[in-house]
Amino acid sequence: MVEVIWDTIWDCGKLIPFLFLTYLAMEWLEHKAGQKTQAFIERSGRFGPVPGALLGAIPQCGFSAAASNLYAGRVITIGTLLSIYLSTSDEMLPVLISESADPMLILRILALKVAIGMTAGLLVDFLYRIGGQGQEKGRRDAHGHGHEHAHIHEMCERDHCHCGEKKGIWRSALRHTLQIAAFLLVITFALNLAIHFVGEEALAGLILNRPVAGSLLAGVVGLIPNCASSVVITQLYLQGAMSFGAMMSGLLVGAGVGLLVLLRSNTDRKEDLKIAGILYGIGVLSGIVIDLCGVI
Repeated sequence: MVEVIWDTIWDCGKLIPFLFLTYLAMEWLEHKAGQKTQAFIERSGRFGPVPGALLGAIPQCGFSAAASNLYAGRVITIGTLLSIYLSTSDEMLPVLISESADPMLILRILALKVAIGMTAGLLVDFLYRIGGQGQEKGRRDAHGHGHEHAHIHEMCERDHCHCGEKKGIWRSALRHTLQIAAFLLVITFALNLAIHFVGEEALAGLILNRPVAGSLLAGVVGLIPNCASSVVITQLYLQGAMSFGAMMSGLLVGAGVGLLVLLRSNTDRKEDLKIAGILYGIGVLSGIVIDLCGVI
């Protein structure tokens, strides 16, 4: 047990410098390009899923939350919203970089998320148009103001990353690093215990490593509106306890706090559930196809 604890502390401790540098770069990018990215998405119209998927893959704090509010104000289409959700990397990218994952693996994951997000978003918008389910533009409150920017900072501060702060990128990057390091410590300890008592081969044979069942369960984990879900999914894959397709299902469904913000800002609960269902269905189906086709 002492060896398991020491290995866990060592494994996580050596990741902290890489996590901090990654988050520092992400925070700098967010402060430099965050507003420009959002404005570009707003102007994209029916072709929104294309830039939505591309820009969603860029790690930006609170981007999925902003997209949820933009959709609630009917500034973007449902296809654009889904494309951003599907391509959002959340905490996957920092974990992969800190674990020194193969750069080609990282690029492959990002490329798949963008391609699936773009294709699914365009298809959903097309189906909505031919189905006559046009989306009302510019929903306003009683005073004539839009709701598209409501609650973004509040939700981020409470549930995710304090992206609305103006206290500098260093403090925010440090907070991200410590938060994710704590998640990694718990997850790594649990995995090390499992490997110690069960064995690597038995762990690799668990249900998460099976094509259909693994994707279904990973998709459920991805629906949890918290950065811990993407950390768990990525770490399980790196430890060999989850197939590539199952990991993709979880990462595609995982949209950070996006769904949580959508529930807060969009008052149509049936529509919220439908969006979550479509997101889950696309993510799980994509993961199953990836596993069956042997993509890795």
